[in-house]
Amino acid sequence: MARGKMATLGYMHRFKDSMSANAEKLKAYEETRLKFEGLLTQAIGLTQQQAALTAAKQDSSKQLQEVLGEVQRVATVLRFAVRELYGKDAEKLVEFGMQPFRGRPRKQKPQPEPPAPPAQ
Repeated sequence: MARGKMATLGYMHRFKDSMSANAEKLKAYEETRLKFEGLLTQAIGLTQQQAALTAAKQDSSKQLQEVLGEVQRVATVLRFAVRELYGKDAEKLVEFGMQPFRGRPRKQKPQPEPPAPPAQ
């Protein structure tokens, strides 16, 4: 889509140059030509502003990604500290969004099958 906008602006810029070069013969359209030039200048300015904002957005996204990575590393350290403070099996860990250690379920010993009744 950006190429379409740039192509349109390029075409319109060339058209403006042609209109300016022939302004003497197009006196009847002078007011409209000046309005066209003003709008074209505004469109070029908005395109430049849009490009600058896109670059700023990309820079902000990159900074956000870096900060989120740092947040995760610091949170990991703090989770270890909280677990150390309260103990690995404290129910207080749930308040911090962590699962306390509740032991592992013991394996059930397989029950021997009762002897089958003798066949008659």
